[in-house]
Amino acid sequence: MASTLLSRTLLVNRFAHSISFPSGKTQILPSVFSKKLFQFRPNSASVAYNPTRRFSSFMASSVAGAKAHFSSKSLSTDDPIVSPDWLHSNLKEPDLKVLDASWYMPDEQRNPIQEYQVAHIPGALFFDVDGVSDRTSKLPHMLPSEEAFAAVVSALGISNKDGVVVYDGKGLFSAARVWWMFRVFGHDRIWVLDGGLPKWRTLGYDVESSASGDAILKATAASEAIEKIYQGQAVGPITFQTKFQPHLVWDLEKVQENITERTHQLIDARSKARFDGAVLEPRKGIRSGHVPGSKCIPFPQMLDSSQSLLPADQLKKRFEQEGISLENPIVTSCGTGVTACILALGLHRLGKHDVPVYDGSWTEWGAHSDTPVDTAS
Repeated sequence: MASTLLSRTLLVNRFAHSISFPSGKTQILPSVFSKKLFQFRPNSASVAYNPTRRFSSFMASSVAGAKAHFSSKSLSTDDPIVSPDWLHSNLKEPDLKVLDASWYMPDEQRNPIQEYQVAHIPGALFFDVDGVSDRTSKLPHMLPSEEAFAAVVSALGISNKDGVVVYDGKGLFSAARVWWMFRVFGHDRIWVLDGGLPKWRTLGYDVESSASGDAILKATAASEAIEKIYQGQAVGPITFQTKFQPHLVWDLEKVQENITERTHQLIDARSKARFDGAVLEPRKGIRSGHVPGSKCIPFPQMLDSSQSLLPADQLKKRFEQEGISLENPIVTSCGTGVTACILALGLHRLGKHDVPVYDGSWTEWGAHSDTPVDTAS
């Protein structure tokens, strides 16, 4: 019992980091301090969700019988998506790691860590999108350093030989951000679960209702690791080696250069109203509008009604309708660098594997008084 309480206390303390926003004010995530953040249950029970489970389990067993076991060569990196059926049939493979990367907009008032505790895919570990970030930046969840990312992923028990499947609680939202992060640091064996946790549960597959001791220890270690890195302390052991891919990340200066050079087509994933400057930005101190010369494809247009990524032909049609040439370079942007990754995910399915994301996105651009802004009016 004592070790259980210690593990839980450590996890709460390590996840309770502060996040700086463009306003300069430091905000603490209050829900992180909940005493019910994690409950330790050595024999975590799985909870059935849907009466259709018997049918879907039969289908999954058919898939499992017809498909080879997981290996680093059994999946294509050309398509960044895996189905719930595939994941279910390969869930216990030792070289496959599953991450719950749920993250929500502040106004949604949802706590991803608590939701992970209530229900997650069996064996999945929690990946903290806000926590695995650059602690020296005032912008939310900016890309961390190579050293920090390597330390966190190593602490989670992931090595370069592993395949990683990432999902979130909305269907397809923040998981795309973590998919992009792994690729930025040189790991291509990363896939997003189609439809995320909602589709997994709709198909009747089981979820776990508590975090295992192993999950708690790894989450604690990951939180400690990134804290130590940004405090200049040593961590180890490092089992995940990064290889930074700078062409996948753009900063403010690159976007400024592109306004005049026009080497890339800039696509904004925010809503049309925000892009046009017809509504106020959700974050204070951020101007409304868009980067001059950019175009808008709101990220929901990449998804179907089940929050699954559209098939290639439909994705292609969406880009063509907005006058975007798939033959020319593209860079994506959004509010804080999360939903821009959904556009990059869709473009990856269309064969464009080198689409960069503007990490600071509109929260950075709109906060500067000297950056040019266009509106519909």
